Amino acid sequence: MRLPLLLATVFLLAGAAPARDWTQTVKPAPSGFFVVGNPAAKVKLAEWASYTCSHCGDFATQSAPVLKDRMIRKGSVSLEVRHLIRDPLDLAAVVVARCGAPRGFLARHTAIFAGQEAWMQKGAAFVQANAASLGKLPPPAAFRRIADAAGLTAIGRANGLSEPQVAACFADKAALDRVTALDRQVPADVQGTPTFFVNGTLVPNVDWAALEPILRARGAQ
Repeated sequence: MRLPLLLATVFLLAGAAPARDWTQTVKPAPSGFFVVGNPAAKVKLAEWASYTCSHCGDFATQSAPVLKDRMIRKGSVSLEVRHLIRDPLDLAAVVVARCGAPRGFLARHTAIFAGQEAWMQKGAAFVQANAASLGKLPPPAAFRRIADAAGLTAIGRANGLSEPQVAACFADKAALDRVTALDRQVPADVQGTPTFFVNGTLVPNVDWAALEPILRARGAQ
């Protein structure tokens, strides 16, 4: 008598739709920054970050297994990545991360932080050795040379960008101006990176170990 019920359960499970992966949803916020995840998430996390900030890199690595792979993926948390641009190398990284379709942003954002130490060393050495010649170039050409030398454009191509897309993103002066304009939105209470806001409330001076329980207390799963 139990066999029909068991078979019915198996068929129901087999036909069930897979859970939605919210990390594949990336949309621009009214601010112009990208929001990753469920727009209706109960917990809305905003992070001011710099790609040349080692603490931001540590946070990205330490938080990913839970924040990205569970909380954002399942839809209980959304993440708005707000760029605080500290130098030309940082700006080049932002251009690569934001280049192309928004859906690919998270993969490039993650890869840039994963390779942070290597591309920062190469990029800093290149900028120092070529400061005079870079200063004579138009900004789009200078940033493209920095990105190439650091290996940032290679990271972009390894994560979904074509060469024509990369070229277009660095050649577009208006797009570069929009990226630098994002940096002018930094509020006075952001004193460094990373800085977090949870549902609009500043959470100062925390690492992932301290931030995770705050997110869970607000409903992150």
